[in-house]
Amino acid sequence: MPREKGRKAIAQNKRARHDYDILDTYEAGLVLRGTEVKALRAGRASLVDGFAQITEGEAWLHNVHIPEYTEGTWTNHAPRRKRKMLLHRSEIEKLVGKTQEGGLTLVPLTLYWKDGRAKVEIALARGRKAYDKRHALADRDAAREISREMGRRVKGRYS
Repeated sequence: MPREKGRKAIAQNKRARHDYDILDTYEAGLVLRGTEVKALRAGRASLVDGFAQITEGEAWLHNVHIPEYTEGTWTNHAPRRKRKMLLHRSEIEKLVGKTQEGGLTLVPLTLYWKDGRAKVEIALARGRKAYDKRHALADRDAAREISREMGRRVKGRYS
């Protein structure tokens, strides 16, 4: 059976783009157990409370919920265990420097299959204050309204 090609999303952290300013993104592989792979193939995961940390030169993904595989036996995995992320040494060193600057954190954005392998897209992010979130929402609404109006003008429908 040939391995599937392309990118297929499993889970997204939509809250992250609202709560954080995304500065840079990185793609990392994941070290998974067999039942975790089966649960992901079923399309079940949640990144809501997830975060990444670099400890002792290794990148770890914490609090990502991959539910237990229903057909699993006593070898089933713990749903919220910490999982090792696979990154290049240079990327890890760069992330260590940036996160120690202060105010920056690593947040998972999406979990997906890429050419048959589970990957996670993590972001170097700065937390937003409540007024920043409101401002970002207002900017997005204004941009949407401008593009809508431009579309009307192009089609010849003036309001």
